[in-house]
Amino acid sequence: MGIVDEATGLGGRDGTTPRPRFAEALAVWAKIGLLSFGGPAGQIALMHREIVETRGWVSEARFLNALNFCMLLPGPEAQQLATFLGWALHGTRGGIAAGTLFVLPGFIVISVLSTLYALFHQTQWLGDVFFGLKAAVVAIVVEALIKLGRRALKRRLSAVVAVAAFLAMFAFGVPFPLIVVVAGLAGFLASRRQVDAQEPPTTAPDEVQRHRPWRIASTWIAVWLAPVAFAAVLFGADSTLATLGVFFVKTALTTFGGAYAVLGYVAQVAVEPLHWLRPEEMLDGLALAETTPGPLLLVLSFVGYQAGFHAGAGLNGIAGGVLGAAMVAWVTFVPSFLWIFLGAPYIDRLNGRTGLDGALSAITAAVVGVILNLAVWFALNTLFTEIGRWHFGPIALALPRWASLDPAAATLTVLALACVFRWRLSMLTTLVVIGALGFAARSFA
Repeated sequence: MGIVDEATGLGGRDGTTPRPRFAEALAVWAKIGLLSFGGPAGQIALMHREIVETRGWVSEARFLNALNFCMLLPGPEAQQLATFLGWALHGTRGGIAAGTLFVLPGFIVISVLSTLYALFHQTQWLGDVFFGLKAAVVAIVVEALIKLGRRALKRRLSAVVAVAAFLAMFAFGVPFPLIVVVAGLAGFLASRRQVDAQEPPTTAPDEVQRHRPWRIASTWIAVWLAPVAFAAVLFGADSTLATLGVFFVKTALTTFGGAYAVLGYVAQVAVEPLHWLRPEEMLDGLALAETTPGPLLLVLSFVGYQAGFHAGAGLNGIAGGVLGAAMVAWVTFVPSFLWIFLGAPYIDRLNGRTGLDGALSAITAAVVGVILNLAVWFALNTLFTEIGRWHFGPIALALPRWASLDPAAATLTVLALACVFRWRLSMLTTLVVIGALGFAARSFA
């Protein structure tokens, strides 16, 4: 491990060179992007091992400060952390390189898999494979729910927020962005009543003096929204490509809690009002995203691909699918550069702010309820072949027709839960095992 300069939080191999060469860092970012399986926890652990433990390029304290800041932001915290670490080592070009390479390998893989799915998913053998993968996905989402719940619901108020968020979404159809905004505002206001006795550390003065927030904001907002504007001009404001861009721009602003949280909202809109894909296809997309490197939010690119592939009106097929996937990936992941480049010089100052911590705690608690809604939605669409709607005033519940329970799907789901919780198998192993069993069950039935 290299020696770390405590004044800057940066270190070199011999203690004299504060930073690695850009080409050397580039190779490490590419390696991380190719190996970043296992969700944000595994991805953050991989970055810590490669950047802090093995090479000593960034100090432990600065790594943790950056991680805490990224947890406050909408979007994929692991990509944002990679962007900050790249910025800390090589400025803006380092941040762009690290953040892009963290997403690019997974985007290429999910685009290829989306193409194969769109072309061949009506064939019997592919349906047999996904039959088991859907059951595995239910178990994986339940595991994520329990892990987050243990961390986030340590106080009674947090549990109340989680239950309220679940009921708001499951019973009343309240949009996910509104839940996040209300929870964050309530947590911020509640925490402001507390007295913050500890002054947070300050950032190095030279970093702040060189910072140009308005220039950064205007540049990256233009970069972020430019493809949406081009799509509206070239294909029409009502085209599928422009609609995808607008919808996922709004989603990008509220993706607290990662893919599991936002998927419930995406399914709520993309499956029913917009008819971009069917419920079972949403499950298939998550199964694909679970097996690829990079942020799990790449599942949104699968949604974009399927919408673009079936768009019609001169933009469909593989070209439409690729453009749809690229549009969704762009408007989902580009904001990470905006947030990090705006906030990077102030990260050490923001750490420990009571109001922000309170907002994050409330949002995290609400996300637990949202993920519970997602787990219920996935389970219903995996275990039952018929789902009905029960209405009573403003309440609208999705309830299964119990006679439509699929015994094979139920058995595979129980086995998947056993793989995750009893036998402690990894996510990838669980997907392979249950996928193979599902394929065998359907093929020889």
